[in-house]
Amino acid sequence: MNNMITAVVLAAGKGTRMKSSRAKVLHEVFFKPMLHHVLDAVAESSIEATAVVVGHQSGAVTASLRAYPVTTVRQEEQLGTGHAVLCAEQACAGAGTIMILCGDTPLIRPETLDAMIRQHRSTDAGVTLMTTVLTDPSGYGRIINSEQGEVLAIVEQKDASAEQLRLKEINAGIYLVERAFLFSALKEVGTDNSQGEVYLTDIVAIANRQGRKVHKYNHPEAIDVLGVNSRFEMAQAHQELQRRRNRELMLAGVTMYGPETIFVAQDIPVGRDTVIHPGVQITGRSTIGSGCLLEPGVLLHDCQIGDNAVVGAYAVLRQRCVEPAGHVAPQTGQVQ
Repeated sequence: MNNMITAVVLAAGKGTRMKSSRAKVLHEVFFKPMLHHVLDAVAESSIEATAVVVGHQSGAVTASLRAYPVTTVRQEEQLGTGHAVLCAEQACAGAGTIMILCGDTPLIRPETLDAMIRQHRSTDAGVTLMTTVLTDPSGYGRIINSEQGEVLAIVEQKDASAEQLRLKEINAGIYLVERAFLFSALKEVGTDNSQGEVYLTDIVAIANRQGRKVHKYNHPEAIDVLGVNSRFEMAQAHQELQRRRNRELMLAGVTMYGPETIFVAQDIPVGRDTVIHPGVQITGRSTIGSGCLLEPGVLLHDCQIGDNAVVGAYAVLRQRCVEPAGHVAPQTGQVQ
């Protein structure tokens, strides 16, 4: 049995609700394009290979992927999510199972992906899809369940009846599907819907029709799996990633006063017993030693701060090194 999993990340759409000339997946959330957050989660999971489907502004999106060991696939025409996955068929030739994700879900965690994979492997499901429950499910496809809790279908918002629109369980847009079934099913999907597109969601009905089991992985933390479709949702995602990062640092021995105002980009090491005051922002390839004091309003980019150093209030440093026990004067950025 082929247990290899290839991720197909959908990153071809325009994202018209962002009201932007830039491809949606390239908008930055917590100091990096939202697509990169998805790829980082995939890389930290048990998934072996990744294909990224590009389309709108494909050159810019592809250029942003240089640091990632992924295969890019071009979707010449944006004819729906199902069509996008079909474009990746050749890139998935070596896999037994395909995980499909969207490139606009920057809050997805690797442990969530691995939990879904474990559940899928423990069952004989042909399809496992991730769901969650929302108080306001507007805009999302609704999950139609059988009395036994099996998934019968996913109904898109624009095609849903009034009764179906009252359902709260939604499709989170992440799927695990056996490869052979996935691509044969997608070739059966038509475009008889309000969008005139090939809906990926139609594979659920096809699986049921063929007698294949469709299971769901219901994720209790809705925020982890929701897509970013507007500037408002982008700000919410930024805030959530900031909260996660600061919690991680504080649990590792860093003191933060006013953590809701402090931004430390991911992967920046901060040593124990460092104290960070409100309004501090640390980005780029910075490193912060142990026992440091960063006073209010400090901005650091590509800086190396040695152990027990003090950076005075409102100092702004770029590409600077501060020696251990060094002292940067407040507001000036000058080493004392």
